[in-house]
Amino acid sequence: MDFRFTAEEEAFRQEVREFIRREMPPDWEGVFLEEEEEDWKQGRAFVKKLSQKGWVAPAWPKEYGGMEASPALQLVYNEEMGYHRAPIGSIIQAVGYIGPAILFFGTEEQKNQHLPPITAGEIVWCQGFSEPEAGSDLASLKCRAVKDGDDWVINGDKIWTSNAHRSEWCILLARTDPAAPKHKGISFFLVDMQTPGITVQPTINMANVHSFNQVFFEDVRVPSSALLGQENQGWYIAAMTLDYERSSLVAAAVSMAKRGLDDLVEYCKETKVNGRSLLDNPLVRHKLSEMAIEIEVGKYMVYRVVSQQARKEPGSIEAAVCKLYNTEMDVRLANTGIQILGLYGQLHKDSKWVRMMGRFQKSYLYAIAMVIGGGSSEIQRNIIAMRGLGLPRG
Repeated sequence: MDFRFTAEEEAFRQEVREFIRREMPPDWEGVFLEEEEEDWKQGRAFVKKLSQKGWVAPAWPKEYGGMEASPALQLVYNEEMGYHRAPIGSIIQAVGYIGPAILFFGTEEQKNQHLPPITAGEIVWCQGFSEPEAGSDLASLKCRAVKDGDDWVINGDKIWTSNAHRSEWCILLARTDPAAPKHKGISFFLVDMQTPGITVQPTINMANVHSFNQVFFEDVRVPSSALLGQENQGWYIAAMTLDYERSSLVAAAVSMAKRGLDDLVEYCKETKVNGRSLLDNPLVRHKLSEMAIEIEVGKYMVYRVVSQQARKEPGSIEAAVCKLYNTEMDVRLANTGIQILGLYGQLHKDSKWVRMMGRFQKSYLYAIAMVIGGGSSEIQRNIIAMRGLGLPRG
């Protein structure tokens, strides 16, 4: 097997690198999801520059603002954006899995309405799937959508909705046939977040950051054109959407992990303890080597998924394996960083004693959320067991 990229792909990599170096906001520290308001604004400005290059969603068709890039070229783009910690948090959901759902299942009117504003960097989307009593068992959701003339009326609430407070649109799962088996009575909607009856309530995470929200829907009236795909077929659209979410979550994450490890190695080279660098400590070298191997394995897992996409082969099991391995690898990397930094690793970026800008303090707090988001590790293991290995349920 040849893991080398073509000359065209490597040339594109260099072009992306040069663009990032030229256009990255000054003194950018790679803030996770651009949680501070000023960081968010800089990220939105960066996305607008990407849109001028046709790089918001490289793999999308040109008619919707993409460049019809191959999966390998998209991979190159994701690797560079991830490694350089590019501020693209505002488009991760729309490009990674919401847009593909509209591309596959949307009407021409829906595609023309929703896709060009995404690639123009104008619209932010959020995902209304999880509920307070329907997280891992998503099919047990209770949010209802009832037909009323030409409209649907939605009542219920969603939780862990990332960036809902900044979003103009939301993909929403709602139960439209309560008498049907739970997987077969769900529909998929595209909802304008400015619709009357929607309330967004902040949910502050353990890093003391507002990125999550709980969203309440009270008699929210949406037109029939808000339905994506067929009525009561939402579960099958959601399953494909989740496959894309799992693969998009890790596509750039491995490169981000590689950057984190590279920074940690440099820190160990430069930091002296009793006159010797941390890298002289065999325990430190062992941990760093172990993480280097894990990251390399994770990278080739991503390459496998991309190669399947290039061959247009289904890859839901491989996406689950990839998501499971790489998000748990991120937890181990965060733990390694905290162990090596010692008590300094617990300091916030604003402390005068902080090391490495507090990145490992932040990644330590965020890493566990990535293990849960997009389907917890337990859910991924169930998918692998049942779909991949043919093992019986329960």
